[in-house]
Amino acid sequence: MSFATTETSPLATTPAGDYVLVLTCPDRPGVVHAVSGFLVDHGGNIIESQQFGDRLTGRFFMRIDFSVAGATSAEELRRDFAAVADPFGMTFEIWAARAPYRTLIMVSKHLHCLNDLLFRHSTGALQIEIPAVVSNHLDAEPLVRAHGLDFVHVPVTPETKPWAEDQLRELIEKHGIHLVVLARYMQVLSDELCTELSGRAINIHHSFLPSFKGAKPYHQAFDRGVKLVGATAHYVTGDLDEGPIIEQDVLRVDHNFNQEQLVTAGRDVEAQVLSRAVRWHSESRVLLNGHRTVVFR
Repeated sequence: MSFATTETSPLATTPAGDYVLVLTCPDRPGVVHAVSGFLVDHGGNIIESQQFGDRLTGRFFMRIDFSVAGATSAEELRRDFAAVADPFGMTFEIWAARAPYRTLIMVSKHLHCLNDLLFRHSTGALQIEIPAVVSNHLDAEPLVRAHGLDFVHVPVTPETKPWAEDQLRELIEKHGIHLVVLARYMQVLSDELCTELSGRAINIHHSFLPSFKGAKPYHQAFDRGVKLVGATAHYVTGDLDEGPIIEQDVLRVDHNFNQEQLVTAGRDVEAQVLSRAVRWHSESRVLLNGHRTVVFR
């Protein structure tokens, strides 16, 4: 399965001449000089620049938002930059800075993360387009329809799981999806699908409750008298809830919180953490660094 490059893709051109370059390569002298020289030669003006050299892995990471006054395109810039990238062993991407990521959201019965994403999408706070929302239940349909979006019901049972995942693959191909967001989608994806979605699927998890697995983790936490609740947004891998972490947050609670208040507090943190992860990914601020990430906020 591939993620299509369409006219609305982040790889498309932009009339405004505003582009983003992200790259990673072995850390060595001359990288920044080479990139700066390329921008000067192409009349580029740097709007935002961030970089990080990881001494543990010897890798260099960089993100530059730049504008070009003259007539050009992302395709031309990518072709020209390849000559700069090759001597340094760079892996890079260049695309239109404001082009939205086509995003498929998946959800089950808990709708707080979905509701937050749809609201932020409706206000333009997230650089995404949502061709459809997929669910294995019908609970989310009224909310999705109220936002004028397509709702796709794909029920899942142990017997139909392979069929359900094939339906997901078809939707990804049909809509040219760049990003899949599991907004409390309570089905474990197969290892094969996780591999296909590597670096392109984000999940939200109550990972600050590691001792409380299974059903009703916040109720278990309440029974143990926890003082912190939190959440982690991470990329999906075959290792359940152990993918590269994008964002985390916590909220302090105390004995005044009853079970329902604890659940509400936890859901608020989940929604905020997931929305930040989606925003940073769609703005190309997250670069994979082995089992970790570099996040240029």
